[in-house]
Amino acid sequence: MAQLPQTRTGLHPVPWDDTEDGSGRQAFKPLTREEASALRQKQPPLSPWRVLMVQVAVGVGVALLAVLLTRRVELAWSVLYGAATVVLPGALMARGMTSRLSSMSPGVSGVSFMLWEMVKIVASIALLALAPKVVEPLSWPALLVGLVVCIKVYWWALLWRPSPKS
Repeated sequence: MAQLPQTRTGLHPVPWDDTEDGSGRQAFKPLTREEASALRQKQPPLSPWRVLMVQVAVGVGVALLAVLLTRRVELAWSVLYGAATVVLPGALMARGMTSRLSSMSPGVSGVSFMLWEMVKIVASIALLALAPKVVEPLSWPALLVGLVVCIKVYWWALLWRPSPKS
């Protein structure tokens, strides 16, 4: 039976050995400035504002589709409100995460991410709690369709990354 590689202390086995020669030293090589620049050009970042605009467009599209299929305008308002429960908190988080303060250092950036994610969650819950008062008559299934479809835009956005610059 093959022996699993051990950590430096030898107390906890690791399921893989990612060292070059099995000596326990990591095979990590920092990137040069040119290599980092080439990697950034090969994999350009995805703007959160672009994702939000696509979410808005998808929310409006689903609301129009709901009206066309059912001839009930009140369903469109419920779908749009469901989309808003994703887009508005997402916009708050995007604004917070793209501020100068959030990019000061890795530590500040990590804390900022957690803070803005909490703001996003609280805002989403508050919007859902207010839904029956804001949208009358409210259709919870239609609201949930708008919400879920707009959340799925995050996954589609990974496929729609901008093409690399030449």
